[in-house]
Amino acid sequence: MLFAGVIWNGGVANAALYAMSKAGIVALTKSAAQEYAAHGIRANALVAGGFDTEVFQTAMSRMVGGDPAKIEEAFKGYAALVPVGRVGRPEEAAEAVLWLCSEAASYITGQSMIVDGGLTAWAR
Repeated sequence: MLFAGVIWNGGVANAALYAMSKAGIVALTKSAAQEYAAHGIRANALVAGGFDTEVFQTAMSRMVGGDPAKIEEAFKGYAALVPVGRVGRPEEAAEAVLWLCSEAASYITGQSMIVDGGLTAWAR
């Protein structure tokens, strides 16, 4: 099993290079899936939404200037945008990856699995 990466799906204002690199991972995943399937190697990508990680917390903090009250407001504001009503737990991303790596997903390759609590469902 080849796991291509964790990516965000779509454009990002003021971060074109970031968005471009993530789109490249999707293309790499699809190409690798075609090239290596005959060797028993599957390639899939996890397209992750917001998960309560140190990186996510740091990003929220920077967005609001480090003010703890504003950080909490930012988390609540983000959660309000997510149809399931909350920020994801890192374990939820890990469970999706473990499933993709399992025999239960043995016929899945070349996919970008979106795990974002429904945040981008409107655009798919």
